[in-house]
Amino acid sequence: MTKNAPFTAELQKKIDTLKARRKPVQMGSIHFDSPLLLAPMSSICTAPFRLLMEDLGAGGTVSELISCHGINYKNIRTTEMLKVDPREKNIGLQLFGEGAEAMANAAKVAEEFNPKFIDINMGCPVKKVVGTGAGSSLLKDPSALPIFFSTIKKAIKVPLTIKIRLGWDHDSINAMEVIHIAREEGVEFVAVHGRTRAQQYTGNANWDLLEQLGSKAPLDIIGNGDLHTASLVKAKMNNTNCQALMLGRGPLRNPFLFLEPYMTEEDDIFFTPEDHLEVIKKLIEYSAPYAHSDHTLLISVRKHLIWMAAGYNNVSYFRDVIFKTPDLNETIKISEDFFLSLKDQRKRLADHDSFMTSGHG
Repeated sequence: MTKNAPFTAELQKKIDTLKARRKPVQMGSIHFDSPLLLAPMSSICTAPFRLLMEDLGAGGTVSELISCHGINYKNIRTTEMLKVDPREKNIGLQLFGEGAEAMANAAKVAEEFNPKFIDINMGCPVKKVVGTGAGSSLLKDPSALPIFFSTIKKAIKVPLTIKIRLGWDHDSINAMEVIHIAREEGVEFVAVHGRTRAQQYTGNANWDLLEQLGSKAPLDIIGNGDLHTASLVKAKMNNTNCQALMLGRGPLRNPFLFLEPYMTEEDDIFFTPEDHLEVIKKLIEYSAPYAHSDHTLLISVRKHLIWMAAGYNNVSYFRDVIFKTPDLNETIKISEDFFLSLKDQRKRLADHDSFMTSGHG
């Protein structure tokens, strides 16, 4: 087993073999260990999950979206969301808000938690965010963006980045305009989700437009959208103009999604149900110090168990039992019985099987 390896020797060997094939990428002034990054997702991209995804090959991660107002009001729960685990390497903290001064003040506070960069959420489509003028609402008036960007940029020493959508709706595709403004104000790179706000998470991500941005934009572009399986990720890695890719919902069902695209036909490697069980146990270990109680830990672990079981036989039965189990230790025991009973079964996930269409960031 490698030094400080978090998994058993057998699983760690698979991880290390595939990690060694990754090529680092430089995005602006920011170094990532791989061009495959974890996308920010609300209530998911906490420090324990981000750390786990780095263990499993993510080249970098971004936090869940964090309210600038919650930070400035010194809300305890919001401040806890800013915590960066000292073992995290390539982490960005993502803030959302509508006012330049409020965002700048919050960014100063966030910087104290030692992220590698500060990211502005300009893509969240949910009503409670856009209704305040934040998230993807910021795409509606590009003329307000120079002051917005520059005010935040001047307040911090770490790099500033943004995550956007293609535009507000089909009639206002303005991603390129926003990217040009961002470059003028010192933004380092731009992650682009290939849908408009009006699409929410329905339909398909427009990779034709993302590829145009990747080839013509004046900043490095991270493409994001619908890369849910290893075959899709590998195909896109081998044929994209984007400088990096962001994976969001896919790693929830396949935690090895940052590694599997590096497999070759000659490899005698595959991740077993027992490997998935190891990942769950490691997530519990990482999450325990951050949980306020066993109950909150159970709620968090339960959703990850259900996602991770997807693609295996008898998952509906497993899901029903898990939701009826109110005890964390009993949940772990049931999960052990389920995953170990699968022996060497292969996980089967369809390339275009959509899930979590209500969105998480």
